[in-house]
Amino acid sequence: MKTMKVIYLGVLVFLTGSVNAAAPFGGEKDVSYAKNLWQTMMDAGYAGKGGLMSRPYTGQHPHGAILDTIEGQIALNGKLHQIIVKRNYGGEGVSIANVANDPAKYLKAVTVMLKRPGYDPETQDWFWAKFKADGSLDTNPAGMMLAGKVAKGKPKGCIACHTAAPGGDMLFLHD
Repeated sequence: MKTMKVIYLGVLVFLTGSVNAAAPFGGEKDVSYAKNLWQTMMDAGYAGKGGLMSRPYTGQHPHGAILDTIEGQIALNGKLHQIIVKRNYGGEGVSIANVANDPAKYLKAVTVMLKRPGYDPETQDWFWAKFKADGSLDTNPAGMMLAGKVAKGKPKGCIACHTAAPGGDMLFLHD
């Protein structure tokens, strides 16, 4: 049994770089914050049935064939934050017209960037989350919840991709 523990610890150190390394994202605090964020988005009309919607447009991988993006401000935990909400649509028959007429039928995910001053200066204080259409957090192939500092390195994720955005603001929306 002791040998198995040593092997497990060795694998853990190899994969994470240290024995006490915290998950880079999807930890308990990030998940809790994301769940609060989703409820606040619902209350503010950024998510859920009858939520704010922009004009759908043609998207691309990894977000979806058709997208709809809302940018604004949201009060969360007594503080006002900049928020960008991107609805990701797909599935058989998806088109701009079909999404405009029946968005719930084609909604696959909701990806969110929330500016949290002091959260992560290295990534301009963006908090990242990917929700399924039902509001539950999505996971990556390794089962990690997609909330927080999502995938700075490999596998390539939110931060790794958005670092390449023109203008150095991590936003493709304004470019």
